[in-house]
Amino acid sequence: MAPQDTGTEGHTEPHGKVTITEIARQAGVSVPTVSRVVNGRSDVSPATRARVEELLRLHGYRKRPPAVTTRSAALLDLVFNDLGSPWAVEIIRGVEEVAHQAGVGTVVSAIHGRSGDAREWMRNLRARASDGVILVTSALDPTLHEQLRILGVPLVVVDPTGTYADGVPVIGAANWSGGLAATEHLLALGHRRIGLIAGPPRLLCSRARYDGYRAALEAAGVPVDESLVVPGDFQSESGFTGCNALLDLPDPPTAVFAASDRMALGAVEALRRRGLRVPEEVSVVGFDDLPEVRWSAPPLTTVRQPLADMGKLAVRTVLRLAHDEHPDAPRVELGTELVVRSSTAPPARS
Repeated sequence: MAPQDTGTEGHTEPHGKVTITEIARQAGVSVPTVSRVVNGRSDVSPATRARVEELLRLHGYRKRPPAVTTRSAALLDLVFNDLGSPWAVEIIRGVEEVAHQAGVGTVVSAIHGRSGDAREWMRNLRARASDGVILVTSALDPTLHEQLRILGVPLVVVDPTGTYADGVPVIGAANWSGGLAATEHLLALGHRRIGLIAGPPRLLCSRARYDGYRAALEAAGVPVDESLVVPGDFQSESGFTGCNALLDLPDPPTAVFAASDRMALGAVEALRRRGLRVPEEVSVVGFDDLPEVRWSAPPLTTVRQPLADMGKLAVRTVLRLAHDEHPDAPRVELGTELVVRSSTAPPARS
């Protein structure tokens, strides 16, 4: 929420030079909390309300008549780097469920990693005086984070795949254990040459899934063959290209673990075009458990990310921050789960 000219209900004017941001600092709360006290909203603890009201009286704040564009209901911003990802829908579903139960409105935006889009979004954020931001992006831009901090808007990041700022609560998934479970499943079926179509190495989740893959092989006494690891970008085309590269090896794998469902579907298509049957000749495992993979041919064995649950927890966390409550932990990783379907089977050859 912007500290001054937001145009929201109950906007206040300082008698002297002290700003609403300074009131929040002296009270040890966020700017949105001070705004809620000024606007007479009930979602503030009695102790906090008393402390803020005393400072408002001390500094002689006066309340303006409400503007025409008033808003008294809570409002959250849900921001994606790219809304084109199919898992974005699952996160939105989780966010909307909890937000609706809490009587909180949600604004969904995409900034596409472009500075112009981010600046426009920030302007809109000030105008609508959001009570909190849930950010789902490949990285947390330091400038954007600093602007939100200055505005006093609570921020939660969902499953960052790049670096993120200290002090920002993070809701993630257990990517390492997911990579471990996928590889252990293939090992248990008898596979020993297991190809990996990895995600971009700059991303934390990609490295964690790769490390889980390595850990499973090493625990089973299977040497890690780096020729069986090919790069991907989480998109179907890279799964198609990566699988073809694996199949061109002198000794190709009997199973492929793709670090995303989209890449797994690309791998299945590469196998189909080569006349290879899944899973009779090559097994395939994905990662995400997107809704469509249960209807693929064959239905895909994959690692389920709790995407909707991540969205739900993000809402609960950002609302706690908006009420000046600390989250239980700075980073929470929700468990992943192997979902076995019809795309994996024992190898036809050892």
